[in-house]
Amino acid sequence: QVQLVESGGGLVQAGGSLRLSCAASGRTLSNYRMGWFRQAPGKEREFVAHIRWSTGNTYYADSVKGRFTISRDDTKKTVYLQMNNLKPEDTAVYYCAAQHVLGPSYNYWGQGTQVTVSS
Repeated sequence: QVQLVESGGGLVQAGGSLRLSCAASGRTLSNYRMGWFRQAPGKEREFVAHIRWSTGNTYYADSVKGRFTISRDDTKKTVYLQMNNLKPEDTAVYYCAAQHVLGPSYNYWGQGTQVTVSS
């Protein structure tokens, strides 16, 4: 089992920045891929970014590329999402998730944290 707890959401003006954190506990994460997803009101959940824990390799959705950065701190077992130049369309509940690298899907999820960007 992997437990995930997100924090760091809030209200920010367009052009501002926020850093989300996802604290993980339970299994060792070396065989996991950690992802950030978001869900806006009335929309389906969408992929934002992921990082392979063991290698640090990252991948981003086109909509956030160049503005968001995903990283991890091995000693703190925490994944971060640094969000810069935020836009109103980034408003959503942001979720952290974990997927075993051999697994078909993300099967561990956090409770989510709200990000609201005002224009």
